[in-house]
Amino acid sequence: MADAAGARSAVVAAEVSKTFRVPQEQVHTLKERVLHPLRSSAYHEFRALQDVSLAVPKGEFFGIVGRNGSGKSTLLKCLAGIYRTDAGAIWVDGRVSTFIELGVGFNLDLAARDNITINAAMLGLSRREARRRFDTIIDFAELRDFTELKLKNYSSGMLVRLAFAVMIQVDADILLIDEVLAVGDAAFQQKCFDEFEAIKAAGRTVLLVTHDMNAVKRFCDRAMLLEHGTVVATGDPESIGNRYLDLNFSAEARAEATALEHASSAPVQALDTLFGDGRAVIEDAWMEDAQGNRAAVLKNGEPAAFTMRVRFSAEVREPRFTVQLQNGARIPLFTASSGWGAAAPSGTFHAGEEAVWRAGFDNVLGPDRYSVTPSVTLENGIVVAMRDRMFSVVVTRADQHAGALVDIPFDARLERLPASEPTGEGAAR
Repeated sequence: MADAAGARSAVVAAEVSKTFRVPQEQVHTLKERVLHPLRSSAYHEFRALQDVSLAVPKGEFFGIVGRNGSGKSTLLKCLAGIYRTDAGAIWVDGRVSTFIELGVGFNLDLAARDNITINAAMLGLSRREARRRFDTIIDFAELRDFTELKLKNYSSGMLVRLAFAVMIQVDADILLIDEVLAVGDAAFQQKCFDEFEAIKAAGRTVLLVTHDMNAVKRFCDRAMLLEHGTVVATGDPESIGNRYLDLNFSAEARAEATALEHASSAPVQALDTLFGDGRAVIEDAWMEDAQGNRAAVLKNGEPAAFTMRVRFSAEVREPRFTVQLQNGARIPLFTASSGWGAAAPSGTFHAGEEAVWRAGFDNVLGPDRYSVTPSVTLENGIVVAMRDRMFSVVVTRADQHAGALVDIPFDARLERLPASEPTGEGAAR
């Protein structure tokens, strides 16, 4: 099918809608069935998609973004033929390979070797071709030592690596990928990035659902923003990514700011992971905005600060107070420590003593959500106290944002040079 410009489309959706019936009250026992015979018929309808249209030309890398519950995964499942649409039409021109839901297409009671053969065959390869590509698949997934292990004993990261490796080896014309970057370590994510570059160079069609706006801006030719099952906008990745950040963080930021105001000076609720040898406890930690107020939202380009309060239960000599901010991919983008530079020695703290450490900085972080990890360590690396990802903070974008992970201030100057006088043979003429 061709779009309005005459280009051949690989994927087209025309006014697609999808509704789910969600039970309000469920009957779980025979007693409930007798006492409440009509309860099982109580449903409400949830409109996951409403009149969604798109046209993706062959060879395009197309991003689909939106907040949780916006309909991204539902749309991808409709395009893959997993869900039937209630209204509208879908055309797909080419062989499709999907990475939509962790474990889908795998038999968890079989080993990796059998699953690779079966899954590759389901995606269009012959049994002989699947076996021929087995080594390539298993090596890409880095699972050579686990080929005979049943998949039910695999971690989620191992399943992701295996599923992604199978998907890219079946030579499909169209790849439908849902949140492949959400699970897996940094090394695997980099392998995904490298493979995305190769896929783009090969001219294959990709529809990518993700929350990673940096990936959208890096790989996608166009992107679409969904909200409550409807299309908000379709356009260039930069503008769509910025609209997503504004939509997502403005709503969440207001909720977090309201919660923080109601909490007053109470300690931050810690849904975090604790480490350390027990000689100290990080009792409280928070971020401060340019006005010195506790803040769950910081603005790019303005001064900010981190503060933590530590109580010691035993003697600790020369502790180092540190804070680290990481983005969603667990990439450290800011670290400050009392043990760096010309900072004075911290001294010795005894049982019952408390310390408050504050680190101010110019906020050059790009718009995103960042996890905050405070820690108290010794010079030899021993961890006295740490609260891994103790809380998160949102950075909203300034009026002008370069779209990078960080916006480093710079001073630039343009100088106009006078035209040079012609010399030599040219001057004689």
